[in-house]
Amino acid sequence: MPHLSLVTVVVRDYDEAIAFYVNAMGFTLREDTPQGDGKRWVVVTPPGAKETGILLAKAATAEQESRIGNQTGGRVSLFLNTEDFDRDHTRMLTAGVTFEEAPRHEPYGTVAVFHDLYGNKWDLLQPKTP
Repeated sequence: MPHLSLVTVVVRDYDEAIAFYVNAMGFTLREDTPQGDGKRWVVVTPPGAKETGILLAKAATAEQESRIGNQTGGRVSLFLNTEDFDRDHTRMLTAGVTFEEAPRHEPYGTVAVFHDLYGNKWDLLQPKTP
């Protein structure tokens, strides 16, 4: 059965991106493989993720660099679901993650928009249980 395996996030530097995603967001470094000429295949995953990860791709051209932090024109581009919003929100705040709003309760769950290291917008979301 087809499934989504990786989503690319363009980054400025591999090591600073790894540090943010692993230390501030609590992700796991699944792979960091040199590919020659300074390129690396770097994959991070949320804790417990079995199928989907993020490929941290270092910008290689001026056009790619111009997209760092704004890959979707200012929209939320990634959604991090949690079963314990308060725990993860507190942990991320303590680790220095910037939230642009206080948590809000929507019909679909508890959510707050935050920024990654480069300014890409994410939702931290605890969906409502039926």
